[in-house]
Amino acid sequence: MNLLKTLATISGMTMLSRITGLIRDVLIASAFGATGHTDAYNIAFRIPNLLRRVFAEGAFAQAFVPILAQYKSQQGHDVTKHLVDHVATLLTWVLVITCVVGVVAAPAVVYMVATGFHSKPQIFDLAVVMTRIMFPYIGFMSLVALAGGILNTWREFKIPAFTPVLLNLSSIAGSLLLAPLLKEPIYALAIAVFVGGVLQLAIQVPALVKIGMMPAISLNPLPALRDSGVRRVLINMGPAIFAVSASQISILINSNLASRLQEGSISWLGYADRLMEFPTALLGVALGTILLPSLSKANADGDHAEYSALLDWGLRLTFLLAMPSAVGLATLSEPLTASLFHYHQFSADAVHKTATALIAYGAGLIGLIVVKILAPGFYAKQDIKTPVMIAVGVMLATQMMNYLFVPKLAHAGLALSVGLGACINAGFLYIGLTRKGIYQPQKGWLLFLIKLIAALFLMAGVALSVAGHFDWITMQATPVKRLLALALVLASCGIVYFGALLIMGFRPRDFRKVARV
Repeated sequence: MNLLKTLATISGMTMLSRITGLIRDVLIASAFGATGHTDAYNIAFRIPNLLRRVFAEGAFAQAFVPILAQYKSQQGHDVTKHLVDHVATLLTWVLVITCVVGVVAAPAVVYMVATGFHSKPQIFDLAVVMTRIMFPYIGFMSLVALAGGILNTWREFKIPAFTPVLLNLSSIAGSLLLAPLLKEPIYALAIAVFVGGVLQLAIQVPALVKIGMMPAISLNPLPALRDSGVRRVLINMGPAIFAVSASQISILINSNLASRLQEGSISWLGYADRLMEFPTALLGVALGTILLPSLSKANADGDHAEYSALLDWGLRLTFLLAMPSAVGLATLSEPLTASLFHYHQFSADAVHKTATALIAYGAGLIGLIVVKILAPGFYAKQDIKTPVMIAVGVMLATQMMNYLFVPKLAHAGLALSVGLGACINAGFLYIGLTRKGIYQPQKGWLLFLIKLIAALFLMAGVALSVAGHFDWITMQATPVKRLLALALVLASCGIVYFGALLIMGFRPRDFRKVARV
């Protein structure tokens, strides 16, 4: 399997997801701005999203996929299908109970996540109602994560990569069609999330049937608990939950702190995070999706050289593409924010505040993406303890940085702490992999980085020079002209960066990687 070609395919699907997500966010920004109502929506959506990342895409995927890959490689179809059925049964029961508890306890949950809302009764009530509407989303998306783990192990990457598009399309429809019909228009966004969760789960079914892995869910969870494979997944999930929870606890603390800052702070961080998701999803998520099953297979086969080579390939691609993204976010924060969000209810002040958060996030972009490459290096070997210890240390470091940065930088201080914390996380993961002999960097890294840095300096100069010719705020009156100007700046940066790399000897064939199926 050509990993570069597969990455291009997944990134293409992810790009479609991010484009539709950007359209969704532009519509939300235009219709609702960055206000207490959007703060309430962001907090309400963040609650099931955080739980999903802890129990589904995070801990569950890290514990389940390596064991599933081992079963597929060594146990055969029937035994593997038996494992899938039992895991799906137990997961479904846990999700039903979790969703019921979450809906009933929504006021307490919102209070814990955003204590600043307690002094804003209207915003608090909005957040509670939307949390109740959206809480079942964790159930839908946890089952989607199960399906995605199965499909990725079978090298079926397209459907899992396309799935988020359905949530975005649902949100777009909610903003345009449902919001004008409701007494409280912001509720349309919560309803759209619920519908999007149903659609994302439904699209997995044909793909699972095609590979013969459609789970059979039993009404009796006890046989599933007695399955030795399920018990292995649960044992691995314990420390994995702890590891993922550390980063999510930091996010919860940051959300709580943001709820106490100036109204709109949560929304400014949210819009900046949306722009950050472009490179993190196109590179980090896509590469992580490819690497985990490939690393798991290499580990099952005992091929240590291939294991290290896969990590090296992922890191080189990450630096090649993530570093210019970070430079672009830092030098073009205001042009990007103004061109995409500065319409109707989204004010010039919101542009400046969002752009500041984007610069702060950009400082840690390389760390955020590298973590998604290096962490699978431990998970594929079913070593969860090392990332756990690192994650706990990073959580403490992040909150110490909040103590230093937030009083001076307000909401941007929260973003900077997250970014720098990710860089610390990536650094310790790298040290752990190399000390354990899991990863040995291949030759040529020093020259590779020198050439990249030279190209980045040229790109930064072009970005600042060309973008400086436009007044991005006053161009609100001519949005098409502003978008064309942004396209000109981005194209200039891309031509200079990749042109410089070509002159210095970089070729696409140098980054091809073939993994055995």
